[in-house]
Amino acid sequence: MYTIAIHGGSGTISRSEITPEQEKEYRQGLENALDAGYAVLARGGSALDAVEQAVRSLEDFEKFNAGRGSVFSANGRHEMDASIMCGQTLKAGAVAGVTNIRNPITLARTVMERSENVFLLSPGAEEFAREQGLAVEPDDYFYTDYRFQQLKEAQEANRTQLDHSRSNTGKGTVGAVALDEKGNLAAATSTGGLTNKKYGRVGDTPVIGGGTYANNQTCAVSCTGYGEFFIRAVVAYDISCLMEYKGLSLQEACDWVVQHKLKDMGGEGGLIAVDRSGNVALPFNSEGMYRGWRNAAGEGEVAIFA
Repeated sequence: MYTIAIHGGSGTISRSEITPEQEKEYRQGLENALDAGYAVLARGGSALDAVEQAVRSLEDFEKFNAGRGSVFSANGRHEMDASIMCGQTLKAGAVAGVTNIRNPITLARTVMERSENVFLLSPGAEEFAREQGLAVEPDDYFYTDYRFQQLKEAQEANRTQLDHSRSNTGKGTVGAVALDEKGNLAAATSTGGLTNKKYGRVGDTPVIGGGTYANNQTCAVSCTGYGEFFIRAVVAYDISCLMEYKGLSLQEACDWVVQHKLKDMGGEGGLIAVDRSGNVALPFNSEGMYRGWRNAAGEGEVAIFA
């Protein structure tokens, strides 16, 4: 049974801080991404294509912190990270700190398929993108007053901040996981990182096994939250390991990692996952997570709050 799940970030998300109009916008952004990925699966396409198309849709939607909607770094630029993994081959591609790339997730896939590497950093990743003819955009494409105000607030307070704080209604990392009709799994994740981040900071999004992982024998996972904790807990891979080596179900593995291991470390966030049978898990230990899923039977939902 083919299945897809997506997320648009997790964190402090409460009804009192989102207007009905904003909620409608976010839900539409999630629906559009679900539609894009689901259409690929419905016509017999691959899980890899489905997650790329879903994440591209989220990257093009400026309310989420990825692609066009990415937050500002301390230097006033948009430094974006992304990764993608194929559960059939265990091949993966990732990029970090890239600027002016319209769809970092497509660059990550291009690294996977057209190079001998897994992980490229800026500016080399940007050079590779141009050599491969990928779409680039001027700085203005990524600019919004809303994001710029976030940067000014963070700089005045001398802090870096997740795009999850109470003063921010736009959320962080985006991602997608899918199972296609041939039984292949894939995962993809993309982010603009932290507002006012410095020193070339990179979170879990482009780290294979940290924020993204897929293996046909177990599951596909895409994470969102405080990246440093997800890296330390090796969250995405740990879920796969619990299923493979301890025989846990997808839900049991996800709940253990998110509600116990991660939480005990002080880590906040969530993830989306799908296993080889088409089961979906969307656990989070924060107030909310922008999320949605749909399967071949037409079952599914789009949700924001806990």
